Order: sequence, then C-alpha cells, then structure tokens
Amino acid sequence: MKITINNQAFEVNSDITLLAACESAGIKIPTLCFLKDVSKNASCGVCVVEVKGARTLLRSCITKVAEGMEIFTNSARVMEARKTNVELLLANHPNDCLICDRNMNCELQNLTYVFGIEGRRFVRTRKEHLKIDDSSLSLIRDPEKCILCGRCVAVCSEVQTVKAIDFAGRGIKSKISTYLDQGMGVVACTNCGQCALVCPTGAITEKSAVSEVWEAIQNPEKVVLVQTAPAIRVGIGEAMGMPDGSLVTGKMVAGLRRLGFSKVFDTNFTADLTIIEEGNELINRIKTGGTLPMITSCSPGWIKFIEHFYPKSLNHLSSCKSPQQMFGAIAKTYYAEKTGIDPRNIVVVSIMPCTAKKYEAKRPEMDGAFNYWKNKLNLNDKDQFFDVDFVLTTRELSRMLKQTGINFAQLPEENFDHPLGESTGAAVIFGATGGVMEAALRTAYEVFTGKTLPGIDLKAIRGMNGIREAEIDLDGTKIKVAVAHTLKNARILLDEIETGKSPYTFIEVMTCPGGCLGGGGQPIPTNALIRQKRAASIYLEDAMKGIRKSHENPEILTLYNDFLKEPLGEKSHHLLHTHYVERGY
Repeated sequence: MKITINNQAFEVNSDITLLAACESAGIKIPTLCFLKDVSKNASCGVCVVEVKGARTLLRSCITKVAEGMEIFTNSARVMEARKTNVELLLANHPNDCLICDRNMNCELQNLTYVFGIEGRRFVRTRKEHLKIDDSSLSLIRDPEKCILCGRCVAVCSEVQTVKAIDFAGRGIKSKISTYLDQGMGVVACTNCGQCALVCPTGAITEKSAVSEVWEAIQNPEKVVLVQTAPAIRVGIGEAMGMPDGSLVTGKMVAGLRRLGFSKVFDTNFTADLTIIEEGNELINRIKTGGTLPMITSCSPGWIKFIEHFYPKSLNHLSSCKSPQQMFGAIAKTYYAEKTGIDPRNIVVVSIMPCTAKKYEAKRPEMDGAFNYWKNKLNLNDKDQFFDVDFVLTTRELSRMLKQTGINFAQLPEENFDHPLGESTGAAVIFGATGGVMEAALRTAYEVFTGKTLPGIDLKAIRGMNGIREAEIDLDGTKIKVAVAHTLKNARILLDEIETGKSPYTFIEVMTCPGGCLGGGGQPIPTNALIRQKRAASIYLEDAMKGIRKSHENPEILTLYNDFLKEPLGEKSHHLLHTHYVERGY
C-alpha cells in the first residue's frame, strides 16, 4: 500500500499496523502497553498518531494501514496527547526512581525524560496505597508502580497459559492482582519471571539476595562457592554494556573471582552429570518398559507447572534434580570430603538466568547433602541446610559487579576452578531450547549402542519453533523425541500424553521462550532477536569445546570412580534424584 508518513511517501505491506508501518519507515513510536506478538490492548495511549480525515487521534498499535493514508507522528496535537497520557500515569506512580530496581532501565522513566516532563501536573486519583506482595520466594510485586499496561497479564496468560495474575477492580480501583488477592506465593504461579521481564516499570522484580551473598562473602568463616548457569555467559555481557549475546565466559569467571568468591565453579559440570544420570534413566525405562515418554526435569518453572496443572503425568518426569541442585549436593558432599571442609561452612551461590531457581533452591526436597551428613556429623533438624543457599539472577550479578566498580569489558579471560569447573560442549547447550535433548542424545546413543554417534550436531531439534521433533535411530531401535519451550507448548504435549496419543519416547520442556537464555532473570530487554543472538553464542561455545559429550568429561568420570560409583546407584539416588508433588490450582 502507498501511504505518507510526515509528508514522506512510503510503500508498506498491507495488513500491518500503523506502528509497524512507521517502524519500517525508520520512525519509532513510543509504547508502554504494546508487546510484540503478545500484548496489544491499547490501554496506555502513548502510541497515538494523527491521520488525516480521522476525527480523533488513533492508537497506532491496533490501527491497520489503508491505501493513501496520511499519517503524522510528530504534530503538536500528537506530541501533547502523548505527554498528557504519560503525565496521567505519573499521577499515581511513586516518586522513588532513585531507589527503584528499574532506575535507568524503566520505560516510563525514559518517556518522562523524552517528553520533557518536569513535574506532576495531575493529582493522585487512587485513594488507597496498595501493599507490596512479597509472598513469593522468587518475585516481588509492587502494585504502586503498576501502570496497568497488561503486559504481565498477557505473557502469563498467552505465552505461559498459567493465568496467575489478572486485572481486578473497576475504574480508579483497577489493579493487577492474584486470585482473591492471595499473593503470588499462594496461587498457581510457576515463578518463571516472564512477567518481570516484560514489565515496563519496577512493578514486578526478582526477590534479591544480593545483600545476603555479600554478607557470606565477607564472613571469614565461610567458604563461598559460586556456580554459573550456561545462559549467564551469554547474558551478563549485555547487562554490563556489551553487545547483545556477547560470549564472555572468561571475563565472567574473572569478575566472579574479583567479587571475592572462594571458588568459581560451573553449573555445566553438573549439567554433564545430569546427562549421565538422565541418559541412563531413559535407557533403563526403554529396556525395562518404564513410563514413557520420559520428560526432562531441569526447568523448575515447568516442574511447578506440571505439579499444579497435570499432576496425573508426574510419573513421566525424570527423577533427576536440575544441574543447579545436583551441584549443591555434590559441592557439600564430594567436594567437602575432598577438601576437608565442614559442609556447614560451605555456602553455595548460584548465578541463574531464572527467577524460578530461587524457589527451587528452597523446596523441602532439596536437602540431600544435609541427609548425607546427618548421622556422620550427628546433626539435628535445627542444623538443617539446603544444597543451594542463595540464587542470584543475571541482573543481580550485574548489580554486584557495578557496586564494586569492576570494568567488565577490560577483564582478562580466566578459567574455572577444578574439579567442579570442568565441562563439555554438551553442557553449555543446556542454555538453549533443545540443548538438554541434544546433550542427552549424544550420550544416550553411545551408551545404548556402544557405537560412536555419527553426527554430533543434532540440528533437527535446534531453533525457535515452539515444538520441534525428530526420530532417532539407536542402532535399530527408533525413538521419536520432541522439544518444547514455553508452557503453552508444554500443554500441547501433555494433553497428548493424557489422552494416550503421544508418539514420543523422550520430551524436553523449557519454561521460558528460547529456553534458559530467555529466562525471567536475564537482562532487560529480552526479545526474539536478542534470544537468537544468545543462542548463536551458546552453540559457538559448544563448537569450540575440546570435549562435546558429557560421558567423556574426565572430572565426571573421576566423580563416579571415587564417590558415586555408578549412574543410578545408591548415592546418586539419595543425592541427585528427587520426587515431585501434586499441587492445587
């Protein structure tokens, strides 16, 4: 279609919005409630434009182009309306930008600056002051900072199909809330944090553990071990001002060392361990007629989702703990024995792309190391400790680095400490959707057949399509596998299972779009293009690794030889495996 934008002629595709048309012409229209492919409820009114012949200003996020349309994006009428709409939002918004988690990364704050707003023109309309919801172990909701854009509601409903939050009330009493205002820690929230990732203000943030971690680091009696998830190495660079998707593994290690952690280890070590246990579990189920399809259990948001909504299918889950939890158990048993450190003095800190990991670390099932030492050290219930003590998101780690004035870009490349820092290429791809499946099949194929895998890159299950599938020939035994990311797609596969129509033997589910690299604790913004760049870096590190199969990791082999003895053995059962519970809606 031929249109004009600010008196300049353009040809644009039909059936697109004015917002998209202007963007294709190199003009950015400000938005607050719009979220591409998810939310377009046109509630904020910030994206208005003027169209010749139209009686009112039009909201560009929902208005389609028409042949010959004359659009004006910067007329006096448009500029005044946008400014007024932002000022109306500010009327009920707290004036605490300096102490807000989203300071300098807040879309409302940015538009306030762009429109030259220097004061409050409108009085507060909301009578009551809304209470902070801190009932969740992962997230904090501050309704006072909410601008009712609806992004969080849309992503929870449309992308995750959880519907833990929604609009409540009418008129000036409108707010975003949970069922009966019970709080996110009470309702069927999966803690995935996608709501925090898309919130334009500081209305939803992760529950920070930064101060507790600093306290542990500064305590001379504590040995503070840090583990880093695979997705952190492609996210922390962004948070420190580097290009999107920067692969900064060595700099990340150097930065953590300079923060004062006693040892810098890698969650990838126990990602390799997870593959050994999970791969053998899959093979055992195939050979013994166990419950199939088996579904991966690395993503804690997904685990809570199936516990709430599909409890009848819990027996399909792998019994393996996630790599984060395996690391904590191994660090406070194997590593403690190896180094002669009292496990009660070991503090395990995880750096994760995922807010749900905060919840996972405090699940009552995650105390394998305490049970291991209980009789040996004559511990009682008052001495109880978790396998993982604190979880920090990528954003929290960036805050710590900035607090110390570390120039991240200038840090040298350093290596992880041993032995819990050794890993393979199979482990690093855990960070991308399809990575766990690919890593598991690299090992399962060779363990099952006794032959070398002919092609190590299983590209059929890579990519960003919501559900991908492939058929794998295990030397005559053919199995179908599937990969899904987002809980909306997980529902599709679970519905097949519960109706007896699933054709698969093995299924991978990741809670967040793109997998862990798109987790709720990653840098803001996170969008489709950024996720693709992070994935490219994940697969680049895999390709650069000298060893790319989990069962070839020499430190994992030593761990089994010296401590665990065998996959699925007695120690593995107590330390590395768990069970899950049915939860209500």
